Amino acid sequence: MGKKIKNGCIEIGDTHMHYVSFGTGSKNMVILPGLSDGLSTVKGKGLILSVPYRKFMNDYTIYMFSRKNDMPEGYSIENMADDQVEVLKKLGINKTSILGVSQGGMIAQCIAIFHPEIVERLVLAVTAPSANQVVKEAVSAWIELVEKNDHTGLMVDTAEKMYSEAYLSKNRKLFPILAKFTKPKSYDRFLKNANAILKFDVTNELSRISAPTLIIAGSDDKTVGNDAAVELHQNITGSNLHIYEGLGHGAFEEAKDFYDRVFA
Repeated sequence: MGKKIKNGCIEIGDTHMHYVSFGTGSKNMVILPGLSDGLSTVKGKGLILSVPYRKFMNDYTIYMFSRKNDMPEGYSIENMADDQVEVLKKLGINKTSILGVSQGGMIAQCIAIFHPEIVERLVLAVTAPSANQVVKEAVSAWIELVEKNDHTGLMVDTAEKMYSEAYLSKNRKLFPILAKFTKPKSYDRFLKNANAILKFDVTNELSRISAPTLIIAGSDDKTVGNDAAVELHQNITGSNLHIYEGLGHGAFEEAKDFYDRVFA
């Protein structure tokens, strides 16, 4: 199987957007990651990021994008969606399936609402249609930790809000160690991404999503809450909903059949 891995960078405005691509298929698939992209972009990580998508690579050419390198003050989720579509068109991608995870799912919602012509199929994973109370509490806590320059605290709290207790009980000791290797030179991108989340709300626009949509969530999500997926499902006509019992915001990492379900 030819992976055809590429680490790419494309100009947008006065800055650039990093992406990786892999696969040799005739269909396109776009992956939009979550808030962690604010700490570290996809640059140079094509090989490792391609691993979960081996099953897709004969049918799809897959693109995973970071947010653009330099983001202005007040940069919104809708702005991110507009910029993403601009970059897709520059790459000659006029129709694609999209998998949006967490904050990436918020961007994916905006693309499906405001640029419906580009979306073939849509998967919204562990995401929400607005900054509900659970989202606000989680993201505000992370902003506070960043402002204190407490990277270990940020990594530990993120993990506690992400994984199931079964996973945490096996791996809890690792997160303070990993924190030593993941601190960015600057938190500017993280803070701009985080503040964009706090202002996000497309609840009243969800009925405009026309693409076939799958919503995936965990039953115990401490980052976006347990009502978010149901709210998406109720407001996106014809959508399908799958909830992983006992898992939380990290369902895409913990559920063994997550990528099989996305592929199907």
